[in-house]
Amino acid sequence: MPKHLTLTFLTLVASCAFAAEEAFTILAPSRDSSTLITVSALVKGDKVELKKELQLPLKFPPTTIAASAIRPLFYVTGNQVIEGQPAAAVIDFSKSTTVKSEVSMTNFDVAHGYAYLSLDRKENFLLGANYREGFVDVYELDESGLPAALVSTLNEGRKNAHCILPSPDNQFVYIPYVKDTNALFQYKFDPETGALSPLEKLDAGPPEGTGPRHMAYHPTKPYVYFSNEQHVGVSVYKKGSDGQLVNVQVCDTTGIELPEDGRSASDIVITPDGKYLFTGLRAARHGLDQVSRWAVQKDGLVKHLGLTKADEVPWGMAISPGGEYLVVTGFGSGTLMVFRIEADGDLTRVATMDWDPKISDVITWAPESG
Repeated sequence: MPKHLTLTFLTLVASCAFAAEEAFTILAPSRDSSTLITVSALVKGDKVELKKELQLPLKFPPTTIAASAIRPLFYVTGNQVIEGQPAAAVIDFSKSTTVKSEVSMTNFDVAHGYAYLSLDRKENFLLGANYREGFVDVYELDESGLPAALVSTLNEGRKNAHCILPSPDNQFVYIPYVKDTNALFQYKFDPETGALSPLEKLDAGPPEGTGPRHMAYHPTKPYVYFSNEQHVGVSVYKKGSDGQLVNVQVCDTTGIELPEDGRSASDIVITPDGKYLFTGLRAARHGLDQVSRWAVQKDGLVKHLGLTKADEVPWGMAISPGGEYLVVTGFGSGTLMVFRIEADGDLTRVATMDWDPKISDVITWAPESG
């Protein structure tokens, strides 16, 4: 999930700018071990030293995570609900980030499993997109940040809802659908009640076969960027004052000849300064797993810069809180990768660590700024 605060995807917890980033924390839900993993990242010269701190046991296999930008709370859910078992939890790191016994955890009920979670910009609501059946749910949060009640739910009769993220002005919500359900649904969001109301043009009409998957907002301009799961590139939409999205560009991944099948795009993140985008290219069957690099131009459109080799099936992505590093999970390889973002948008790998396989979501956090 996007991942820098400005919280874009599902995934960063803070976007404080540091003169030189020294340390941050990486958090990821592991469906393989039913845990939440925390890793400390310490910058040492040209390298980053990674150290696994905690592996917190959960009572369900978690798949996605969202983070508060104003307090040390993290929301984790699985992608399905099994009767009689919990499927969601709030983890509180206010007392400690390294001592397991001092980390509190509260399970809460959810109507469905989710492929993506986000908080509204005022952090009054938690929003979830259900991939399997296409449900979208909104939960009210109480004063302590815990989910209190399901206040809104909808289903447009389409499966494969892959993301849900309120706009920076907290007035609209967009939900992209992948594969054959290719769509981009648009809603007015009520920040007081959590209600979602369809815009007059519900579907923004993504070009056929693009499959918009995850999204990132430009920090200062009215542009929204989507990773195209099927088309394997980036789509750019301009957001009008009425919330309507208009497609202004579909940019292909270039510099490599892609096969017709066995390849897809994964996550998308944008740097806090809005200069660069990164997306994941999953093509393990063909040995073509890569991180795709994009420059955001002055007019909001993107230019493909090139590809950087990644471990098997790069899936979850996050930018470090200071904007200097890109964190990527190797879903197939069971590795955590950290790349330094160079001034020209190039990537230099500075750390790799073995951890659980099948990790598809990741966020970063600087505790002192959370």
